[in-house]
Amino acid sequence: MVAPATILLSPTSAQVYGQYSNVRTLTEKLCQPLEIEDYGIQSMADVSPPKWHLAHTTWFFETFILMSYLPGYQVFHPQFGYLFNSYYEAMGERHPRAERGLLSRPTVAEVYAYRAHVDQAMAQLLDQADCQQWQKLEPLIILGIHHEQQHQELLLMDIKHIFATNPLRPIYHDQITTSQQQAPEQQWLDYPEGIYQLGEHTSEFSFDNERPRHRIFLEPYRLASRLVTNAEYLAFMRAGGYHTPEYWLAEGWFVAQQASWHAPLYWEQDGHNWQVMTLAGMQPLHLDQPVCHISYYEADAYARWAEKRLPTEAEWEAAFTLMPLTGNLLESGRLHPAVAQGAGLTQGFGDVWEWTQSAYTAYPGYRPDPGALGEYNGKFMCNQFVLRGGSCVTSASHLRPSYRNFFPPAARWQFSGLRLADTGS
Repeated sequence: MVAPATILLSPTSAQVYGQYSNVRTLTEKLCQPLEIEDYGIQSMADVSPPKWHLAHTTWFFETFILMSYLPGYQVFHPQFGYLFNSYYEAMGERHPRAERGLLSRPTVAEVYAYRAHVDQAMAQLLDQADCQQWQKLEPLIILGIHHEQQHQELLLMDIKHIFATNPLRPIYHDQITTSQQQAPEQQWLDYPEGIYQLGEHTSEFSFDNERPRHRIFLEPYRLASRLVTNAEYLAFMRAGGYHTPEYWLAEGWFVAQQASWHAPLYWEQDGHNWQVMTLAGMQPLHLDQPVCHISYYEADAYARWAEKRLPTEAEWEAAFTLMPLTGNLLESGRLHPAVAQGAGLTQGFGDVWEWTQSAYTAYPGYRPDPGALGEYNGKFMCNQFVLRGGSCVTSASHLRPSYRNFFPPAARWQFSGLRLADTGS
């Protein structure tokens, strides 16, 4: 990456450029363990090849910032806009998502050259921008930074799926943790009825779907002190959970039967024992770690079997809004859920995204951002469910208590698990 010769703007602009540089560098660092053959694989329609992530995040800065704000900017390649647009209808036609793995060209070397081209132009733009331009640039650059952080998580999710479909079960990293720690006993924490504030309200960055902040009334409720473990989920399986339709939503039962689900994604039975595919290759199933890679349907079925329920996203945010934003996140380097530690409410941030029972819809008074960037979140508010809290491959600087992740209910390749909830007294 080429840094600007001088930073003539405010300390704020220098700080934002530092964030930009750090995030761009991290994306490439996450790709360092890959072999050249890994970059172009697409193991299912929802997975994108690693080189596509490298290019798409670069296209975002080129399209929404450089082409509009850097005089004389020359696009790196006239067809990259078609190849690396993800879903922005306003930006024109795009290559079909399910066919990204068919693109042997551009080469990996060309994609890295594309990144260097855009990084150099971004440095030039920040070096030339005056204060008036900076007021327009800053929110766009910060959005682009958070967009790339989302794709860092997607990149690791996709690499795991790509490696899991390979019979050789390749190892992405070798930082294997063989901890014998035990999860603390699950406790129930009570929260009173009342009017709570939901949504982001600070001057810091947030996505448009986290706003506006609004009031919501909650009945008394209870939350489990930690995430559901592999051992607890295994008990559900042994009790016939995948073979008992009354635990399942009708659509979930249909999907599970059609796909022949009998365990979470990446679990494999070896005789009487279970193994699980991780980014460190195949590992024995650690019974005290949080269960991971389950769909909304599986999380809901487990909760019904346990005679509990999933929390609403409002219940989750009300409980965790004042909790410190610490946990087993990307920065730990573990890249796998960890055993809960300590008493009280734990594992709110990191380890696994927590399914909630809340459909992904707009908050009262929601307005999407103007222009093409308004397609970022708003148009997906249908047939998806909200997850909260981040995972072991989420950057700490990317999270907030108000952060709303969302996936279709059948999706399993994200790092997703569950926490139980119940009605309070």
